[in-house]
Amino acid sequence: MEKIRIFSLGGLDEMGKNTYVIEINEEIFVFDCGLKYAEGFMYGIDYIIPDYEYLIKNKAKIKGVFITHGHYENMGAAADLARTIPGIKFYATHYTKFVLMDLGVKEENIIEITPNRKLNFGTVSIFPMPVSHSVPGAVMYCINTEHGAICYTGDFIIDPLMKGDYDMDLGKIAYVGKQGVLCLLSESVFSEHIGHTSPTHRLASFFGDIINKCENRILFSVLPTHLYTIQDIFEGARNSHRKIVIMGKKLQNFIHFAHDNGYLEYQEELIGDLSNINDANSILLICDDKSNAYAAINKIVSGYDKFITLKEGDAVVFAEPRYDSNEKTVVKLENDLAMAGCKIISLPKTKNILHHASQEDLMLMIKLMNPKYYMPVKGEYRYMVNNANLASALGIPADHIFLKQNGDVVEFVDGVATETFDHIKVKETLIDGKSSDDVGELVIKDREMLSDNGIVLISATLSKKDKILLVGPEVTTKGFIYVKDSKDIIYGMKTLSEEIIKRNIVNGIVDYNKIKTEIRSELSNYLYEQTESKPMIIAVVQEV
Repeated sequence: MEKIRIFSLGGLDEMGKNTYVIEINEEIFVFDCGLKYAEGFMYGIDYIIPDYEYLIKNKAKIKGVFITHGHYENMGAAADLARTIPGIKFYATHYTKFVLMDLGVKEENIIEITPNRKLNFGTVSIFPMPVSHSVPGAVMYCINTEHGAICYTGDFIIDPLMKGDYDMDLGKIAYVGKQGVLCLLSESVFSEHIGHTSPTHRLASFFGDIINKCENRILFSVLPTHLYTIQDIFEGARNSHRKIVIMGKKLQNFIHFAHDNGYLEYQEELIGDLSNINDANSILLICDDKSNAYAAINKIVSGYDKFITLKEGDAVVFAEPRYDSNEKTVVKLENDLAMAGCKIISLPKTKNILHHASQEDLMLMIKLMNPKYYMPVKGEYRYMVNNANLASALGIPADHIFLKQNGDVVEFVDGVATETFDHIKVKETLIDGKSSDDVGELVIKDREMLSDNGIVLISATLSKKDKILLVGPEVTTKGFIYVKDSKDIIYGMKTLSEEIIKRNIVNGIVDYNKIKTEIRSELSNYLYEQTESKPMIIAVVQEV
């Protein structure tokens, strides 16, 4: 009997954190290992990854983590997982391997794969097939089982003009479909977009018009992992006689690696250096970081960049995708750039930086694969519903389409879906800085309280011998009130704290825990009466 279980640790009803688990009997195969960037209300959290508790408990069964392509939503948590489960193996194409190593995954943990070359794991084999995306070496995976293939598309578009390492092997995909596909897991991000994504992703002529029409310096804000967009900028600058200056070590490393390996083409004479930064006709590529949206441009606007100073007449092109979460940041930046006399150029709504499958792409994939069962993945729930509706319109029965949440299990026994209410417990791990430890909800609540109402520190010193008050109570506030204008409130806090300390000294015995608890409780009520605010209150009482 062959038993297959499919579930997600992240990626369903959300953007990012893509991590899909396929269990075949006693073997576990993990597909993608992504992160999700924190929204503005996360108070210092840099990114979010799945809780890997299930994988840790079953690490002996894991055959590997199979990465579809080099975007952080699909592989950005690999270094965190590698630290959590030392020795775990990641399977990736050549370019994706480079991005993994840039993240901090050790080379010995990565097994480089070649598209269209089968990987054998006993009775199960995995076949990676090339697909078109905004990075080279993107693949979808076909997991061959006794009762049919399970296919996971990753991210893709269908564009016949994409060549080389960006090409898609439609013939191989159709061949797999003819052999029999048990279940297809397909992305949902652009399922609301009518038609094909192509040709809205082709930006070379758009960038060329900008470069030809702008008489002054041009600054392009780009993401280093969106190589196809960077290629379009180079293509648009072809024969322009401008110098392109690549700013930042990270962006230089990505571009040089891509060029050396044939993923990126440009005219050598176009590349300039720091001496060309202030040339009137130079082009500057500014490396942005999606975890801190528009940080590089913001640094330039604020006057803190040690190389670039904005000049009146500069053109600034935001050649990266806009997200709802950073819309306020973009608007503020555009206002600041306008005040500096810069020309602001954004992509028109008819163009797309992101290379995701629109409705016609998704339906063509379904027709080629002809799956028995269909499971929309990757994207907010409404996107998944639209994806499911497309499958239904193509004739897949409603009970063969699975709309699931993270942790919900889809189970097949001998090639037939069985009703199951199994659910894998899934949580989120909040990452702050380089620490791989979960920050936790209590820390977030503390940060929220600090951001809303500030902090009050009560400190006092008692005599160790006589148990009498020697110093204080002293009051220190941060982000709560302006001390000089609030002397009455400060005096009230001191008086109340002193009363609490003295009444909890009985016969030379001090109840420190009770003092701290009562100071927090009574001071909180007092301050709310006075200010209608509830700051964080910390009491420190010591002996000398």
